[in-house]
Amino acid sequence: MKTPLLQFTEKGIYCQQANVYLDPWKKVDNALITHGHADHSRWGHKKYITQHDNVPIIKHRLGAIEATGVNYNEKIIINNVTFSFHPAGHIPGSSQIRVAHKGDVWVFTGDYKLHPDGLSVPYEPVKCNSFITECTFGLPAFKWRPQQEVFNDINEWWKTNKAEGKTSVLFGYSLGKAQRLIKNLDTSIGTIYTHAAVENLNEVIRPHFSLPDTVRITADTDKKAIAGNIIIAPPSAHGTPWLRRFAPFVTATASGWMAFRGARRRRAVDRGFVLSDHCDWNELLTAIKETGCEKVITTHGYTDVFSKYLQTLGYDARTEQTQYEGENAETNEENEVTS
Repeated sequence: MKTPLLQFTEKGIYCQQANVYLDPWKKVDNALITHGHADHSRWGHKKYITQHDNVPIIKHRLGAIEATGVNYNEKIIINNVTFSFHPAGHIPGSSQIRVAHKGDVWVFTGDYKLHPDGLSVPYEPVKCNSFITECTFGLPAFKWRPQQEVFNDINEWWKTNKAEGKTSVLFGYSLGKAQRLIKNLDTSIGTIYTHAAVENLNEVIRPHFSLPDTVRITADTDKKAIAGNIIIAPPSAHGTPWLRRFAPFVTATASGWMAFRGARRRRAVDRGFVLSDHCDWNELLTAIKETGCEKVITTHGYTDVFSKYLQTLGYDARTEQTQYEGENAETNEENEVTS
């Protein structure tokens, strides 16, 4: 039986012909990395290859690593296998990875979304025979509203809070979601203040992507100056002494999980905005159709439901277990809280 071009192993997604792994979850010699979230870019590999905008991000998060950057659509050949990185639209520096050998073409999406966010390089469909896709929100119930409508709601919420003399606190994970929020806020309302974990990544991302001005919160920041403005902070800051000193404030979370009834209550926030950096149900189906693929492998998310539905559409679809966690991992990884 012919060995598939990409295999799912205990260390990660493996290309035997080239002896490289894609987003491996255990230590390997050669790792191709789709983006900077912790479940996809892990510490301990000998060599990293990623899209060049992602290099400073993973170095910031992982420390002194040997990382090589390549441009989108640039081809690299390893032992007669051709690899290239293509925009995933997920967060700044995110990619899909195309793998081709002897006419067999695979695409590994990592995490991705089809709707432009005004910050990340927009997703581009890549033709292939086999498509490895996340399905974090792979249920028909997930259907995202247009981004501008969501930000109209967020900005109106901020205006209302300011008029009532309260500070707005908006939670979003420090890599990707926080910058998307900052990019699309109406700065005519007031000043954007940031938690240190967010601002550290703003400084890494700013040389490559345009962001509005923000103000880092430090121990010397005057609470009176912040009043009525907006704070962007990671979810881990919720309920901490760091945050309580800025009372009175109103809290909100921006996440795809806010589409679930009760999610806002479980996270103990005053408001929830449905805003995800992943595909909804229709985007997943559109992405698969646009690749022209015959085979689909579903990874993290609602894998069984989604793959079974794809089978009814005529795709050769199956699931594979990985250690990727989608938006759960991106929320849970935030652990940098400044006292």
